[in-house]
Amino acid sequence: MWRALFDWVDSRLQIAPVLAFLRHKQVPVHRHFYWYYLGGITLFLFAIQVATGILLLLYYKPTAEAAFESVQYIITKVPFGWLVRSTHSWAANLMIFTAFLHLFSVFFLKSYRPPREMTWMSGMVLLFLAMGFGFSGYLLPWNELAFFATKVGTDITGAVPLVGGFMKTFLRGGEDVTGTTLTRFFGIHVAVLPMIFTSLLVAHLLMVQRQGMSTPFTSEGHTVPTPSREMPFFPNFFLREAVLWLGTLALLLYLSIFLPWELGVKVDPFASAPAGIRPEWFFTFMSQSLKYIPGTVLGMDGEVLGILGFGAGGAFLLLVPFLDWWAGKGRRHPFFTWAGIGIIAFMLTMITLAYVKPY
Repeated sequence: MWRALFDWVDSRLQIAPVLAFLRHKQVPVHRHFYWYYLGGITLFLFAIQVATGILLLLYYKPTAEAAFESVQYIITKVPFGWLVRSTHSWAANLMIFTAFLHLFSVFFLKSYRPPREMTWMSGMVLLFLAMGFGFSGYLLPWNELAFFATKVGTDITGAVPLVGGFMKTFLRGGEDVTGTTLTRFFGIHVAVLPMIFTSLLVAHLLMVQRQGMSTPFTSEGHTVPTPSREMPFFPNFFLREAVLWLGTLALLLYLSIFLPWELGVKVDPFASAPAGIRPEWFFTFMSQSLKYIPGTVLGMDGEVLGILGFGAGGAFLLLVPFLDWWAGKGRRHPFFTWAGIGIIAFMLTMITLAYVKPY
């Protein structure tokens, strides 16, 4: 009976080649292979985001008059609503954290080298989109911290040369952060970004599966010989990944239960911004850096100069496969390793300063 059912499905969906590919796919085993698990953990957290987000949509109302009260109702009245909401918030932060870890593990292993340039670039865009999820979702509870942090964030966007004014008005839906901004962010968060993110994620996963897992890079510019040990992707590697998913879920539930995400107080748009306003941690290093840039640098607005610097940094990471190839001529160029270390040190320093010296 099961064979007949499989044959019926296979004749229509052609899944036999996919199963054959999974049975024969091998994962190289070497001293760095544990970094391979980070991509799967990030994907697992995204799946949790989707599931909990759908549940929250059943009760959330994206209007300035009802948004805060609807979240409050979810937390206090809906069975396990507080857990779903807290899990959604913690999963968002953990997803971006593991995405950064995945990014830098690929960077230092030089897994972006040919023929994986497009895989790297699609991964970078996915990270930018994930940060966009965080920025757009932060406002949805319509609480005090989210309102003023969004106001600061969109003000910074408005300082971008040439397109800043348009982007600021587009994001806010007008000159100020209002209920229109909330509705617009809601649409971006639950419709626009998921559509783009999911499409690009499918393409990214297909490229990873098609090209296989990269092997370490030698100083002479060649990959090491095929490792003597290999692990079948299914079921060996997949089951190990599944165990890590369970551990991630346990950590997520621990954080959600014992450190539930606070709602705060409803915003009063006419009140003054409370002290210590800052964006989520993955934007904190940018906002903190702008505080240390003088108002004018060589006749140029300091904030604009800082934004251009971050834009150049993002472009550098996006194009690093081509820059590394050009600089190293096929060999491992040490500049990029030290550049990655410098980026991590800079981010950690700015985030630490933001939380230790917030004012």
